[in-house]
Amino acid sequence: MQSLLKTIGSDQPVLIAGPTASGKSSLALHIATTLGGTVINADALQVFDCWQLLSARPDASELAMAPHALYGHVPYREAYSTGHWLRDVTALLGRVSRPIIVGGTGLNFTALTQGLADIPMIPDAVRAEAEKLSREDMLATLDPETTARIDVLNRARVQRAWEVLRATGRSITAWQAETPPPTLRREDCAAFVMNAPVPWLDDRITRRFDQMLAQGALEEVRALQDDWDIQRPSAKAIGGPELMAHLNGEISLGEARTRSIIASRQYAKRQRTWFKGRMKDWTQVSADALTH
Repeated sequence: MQSLLKTIGSDQPVLIAGPTASGKSSLALHIATTLGGTVINADALQVFDCWQLLSARPDASELAMAPHALYGHVPYREAYSTGHWLRDVTALLGRVSRPIIVGGTGLNFTALTQGLADIPMIPDAVRAEAEKLSREDMLATLDPETTARIDVLNRARVQRAWEVLRATGRSITAWQAETPPPTLRREDCAAFVMNAPVPWLDDRITRRFDQMLAQGALEEVRALQDDWDIQRPSAKAIGGPELMAHLNGEISLGEARTRSIIASRQYAKRQRTWFKGRMKDWTQVSADALTH
């Protein structure tokens, strides 16, 4: 740990990415309490006010140890995108001490350090229209440059491109060509990616979910039972749909637990793939070694 701290310059911004349950928040808090700084959330689910336990948001004792920002500040009914997050974090940077930006949402870090196209918000009517179309129907309307640059087998990526074209009259690639400069340049930051052996991380994921259940995660989900909408971004929290299915009598609690743990492990695998492909120049940190 001491050797890692020595690599961070005075007042230098810090970026910490890593898969779920890898200990990112603990590292961020240690840096903040040792070197000073403000811990800023870069996780897509920890922004929502409904998920204290299920998103593993810092608890009251951790919040008291150092300044924190962008945790639990978004009402669960609202949409909140990478664009929203980038605007929020950009507004913070000039007003806080050393930013220590931490999370598992790779797209947020990419937008922060590489820039993000300023694409207008997609109207609900356009999104509803897209939901009724097949992936093939949407692909048929996209230009060759766009289809060459997106994962055409990924419906979410295809739908995003279709919605931008439908709502703005311009292709998503045209918007991306006008991407502004990054908010923070990677070379100006101490940037770390947490790595860990898969068995070690899988065990951590299991133990953490069991701890969430013991602390009241089921009640956290129950509080939303009468106002649950699976289409909301907040409803994507791993464990949310599974525990709601249990509360609705569709599966047992044991099955909900198993499905949640499997989903979390699958998500961690996707995160590792993203970080490996897009953060090759970030400093690799052995998460399991830090906890010893």
